[in-house]
Amino acid sequence: MTNSSFLEARTFDGPKLSGTKNNVVPKYPLKRLEKKLAANAQNKPKLKADKDAGKIHLDAITSLQGVPTQAWEYKLGNRSALEWILDQYKEKKPRDKTIAEKFNTYRFADYKETVIELLQRVCTVSVETMEIIGEMPDV
Repeated sequence: MTNSSFLEARTFDGPKLSGTKNNVVPKYPLKRLEKKLAANAQNKPKLKADKDAGKIHLDAITSLQGVPTQAWEYKLGNRSALEWILDQYKEKKPRDKTIAEKFNTYRFADYKETVIELLQRVCTVSVETMEIIGEMPDV
C-alpha cells in the first residue's frame, strides 16, 4: 500500500481526538504531587522534565508524574512539545536594563494552574498523535 492509497482509504473530517467535546482536548490524567516547602525556602520555578521517570518538576512544591513515554516522542523541531511549553513559560530576565526594570512583570506563579492544564492537554495530543503515526504504514 502506498502512502497515497493509505490517505485515500481513510476519510478525514477534521481533527478528532478521542473524548473531545466542543473541540476541547481532554486533560491527560497526570498525577499532581505537592510537597511542603521548607521553612525560609522560596518556591522558585524549575520547569524541568525528567523523561526517564515520566515527571515534570514545575517548582519546589509541585510536580506532575505519569507522563507516558509516547508524549516525549512527539517532537516540535528538536524537542518534545512538553519541553517546548516548559521552556516558553520559564522566567527569563531581559538583558536590557530599561526593559528589565519597567516591563519584567512575568511570574510563573501567576500562570501555574494554566500551565498545568496546558501540559495535560498537550500530553493528550502528543500521545494520540504518536498513536496515529504508529498506525501509518512505512513508506
